Amino acid sequence: MSRVKLLDKTFETSIPEAEILQRVAVVAEHISRDYAGKNPLLLAVLNGSFVFASDLMRAITIPCEISFVKLASYQGTMSTGKVKEVIGINEDLTGRHVIIVEDIIDTGRTMKRMVEALGTRQPASVSVCTLLMKPEKLEVELDVKYCALQIPNDFIVGYGLDFDQQGRGLRDIYTLVKE
Repeated sequence: MSRVKLLDKTFETSIPEAEILQRVAVVAEHISRDYAGKNPLLLAVLNGSFVFASDLMRAITIPCEISFVKLASYQGTMSTGKVKEVIGINEDLTGRHVIIVEDIIDTGRTMKRMVEALGTRQPASVSVCTLLMKPEKLEVELDVKYCALQIPNDFIVGYGLDFDQQGRGLRDIYTLVKE
């Protein structure tokens, strides 16, 4: 296992890029099958999901579109518990099949708020797709239709996820080393 130091924290490889890409391909296959003939709109949540959304979209074998929204609830290694929408959605969602693409779901509060907000825009459907999920940390009832990997309640970086804006470009996913 390799280690990296980001700012004042040390992280160790926990999920190699090959495993991540294999799981992304499986999710893309399910989406391609479930939405055949529907031209879904992937709505990627920035900043963390941009790498996942890119790899996912390239692996999906049906026509689809992509757009981005930015929500914030993290500061450093802790969730602030407050969700604020930074950049809104400009597309008309009426009658569209929307797939929210998220990097990680832990408490589920951010995603629940987003699903509720999208529901007011008359989409044909809203589904949640996440790269990572921490089931033991989930605080709200949430229907996650597509989940690439379930992980323990550890702080992680890499593959788009960051620690104070550092580590997003790491190809593997790294877990914070408890010192």
